[in-house]
Amino acid sequence: MTATPHHLLFALALITVELAVIARILLRPHRNPASRIAWMVVVAVFPLVGMLAYLLLGEVNIGRSRVERLHAVLARMPPFLHRKDEYSVDAKEPVVDHYKHLFQLGQSINGFPPLQGNAARLLSDSNATIDTMVSDIDAARHHVHVLFYIWLPDHNGIRIVDALKRAAARGVTCRAMADALGSRPMIGSCHWASMRTAGVRVAAGLPIGNPLLRPFIGRIDLRNHRKIVVIDDIITYCGSQNCADPEFLVKAKYAPWVDAMMRFEGPIVRQNQYLFASDWMTYVEEDLDHLLSVPLPLPVAGEVIAQVIGTGPTVRYSAMSEMFESLLFAARHEVIVTTPYYVPDDSLQNALCTTAYRGVDTTIVFPAKNDSWIVGAASRSYYTDLLAAGVKIYEYDGGLLHTKSLTLDGVITLIGSANMDRRSCELNYENNILFQDSTLTGAMRERQLEYIASSQLITREVVESWSVYRRLWNNLIATLGPIL
Repeated sequence: MTATPHHLLFALALITVELAVIARILLRPHRNPASRIAWMVVVAVFPLVGMLAYLLLGEVNIGRSRVERLHAVLARMPPFLHRKDEYSVDAKEPVVDHYKHLFQLGQSINGFPPLQGNAARLLSDSNATIDTMVSDIDAARHHVHVLFYIWLPDHNGIRIVDALKRAAARGVTCRAMADALGSRPMIGSCHWASMRTAGVRVAAGLPIGNPLLRPFIGRIDLRNHRKIVVIDDIITYCGSQNCADPEFLVKAKYAPWVDAMMRFEGPIVRQNQYLFASDWMTYVEEDLDHLLSVPLPLPVAGEVIAQVIGTGPTVRYSAMSEMFESLLFAARHEVIVTTPYYVPDDSLQNALCTTAYRGVDTTIVFPAKNDSWIVGAASRSYYTDLLAAGVKIYEYDGGLLHTKSLTLDGVITLIGSANMDRRSCELNYENNILFQDSTLTGAMRERQLEYIASSQLITREVVESWSVYRRLWNNLIATLGPIL
């Protein structure tokens, strides 16, 4: 069949657009070579679908207007109060020399220094966390700030709603924020409207708007994955738990969701307050600078040295990866990691392997059943190299292990919302707390050992027993890692 001029013109136009998209892939900043190659192959092999996929999902873009507003908010916010007095870690009990660089790295991300005079405790389980939050909200006198990625209108979700409404009725200023996509069931429910009616100030983070137009303004899947609670500037929470029942009815077949949360008191609360305020003022016309200008909360009877790490697509590129890798390279004796989602880039995978190669007792715990079959398959493709390096791999059988934690040498802990995958390292807004304290780290390590006790050890023999088809599938899915 002879090609017509129309066919030739269409082919020429398609090739021109395809080359333009490939040029855009090559010119896009902060993209590693593997990601560029993966996207170029997708565009070359599946031109129309590949170009559409790249335009929708290929670039870290929350929208120009949102970026400009966030930068304007950050520029006008008062600087974090830091004086060389009782709050400074070099005044009384310093950070151990071997770990100082970790807190220096953390300070370079948000400008938050490590602060001493904090107390904290690890809460026993998800329901106990909600119980404690409700109790703290019921005792609030001045303000309550909550931000969740997923907030469901289930038993625990409504308990927080009711506690906020009671606080607002007492005259406490309550601000509640939830991610527009992750918390869509709550935001669209009568409970969200009832909070607004009761005087709770509510806001949706990263609103989607028209789903047909959203992809042309900014990526729809870049989300606010943070979980922040601040009460009266004296209490804050940090960890992996969303505002929902552990049965997690939206994905019940993977339940229970197994999380870890810590309750902090002391000056560290102000740093979480800064993160909440920056998110709130980006989407709400309300100035919270007055809350950030008063003196820091007084030190409490605790010895925890802590620092908030807030990352996201508008923060320094790869900051979360830098934090993970620096922690691994700082280890001398032991590292235990728990993460539900493991799709690392080469440098993070190499850091974990190198940690084991140099004789550090290195353990990582994953869920046996992952709610994302894509991530689950991709994660297992990395097992062979991890095992060869000497990393101990466990798969937890007691539900979906959702805890994101790293303990280091029994002294340092990182806990929060960030997973060891590209979404957390490059795409989503995350919040974590890095702290030095042997007792609190010991509690987190004991929790990790409890997870391990309910897990299956994955050995080379286990991996080698997988069928050829399963290994092919895992490795095929892993090739999508750079674009997941």
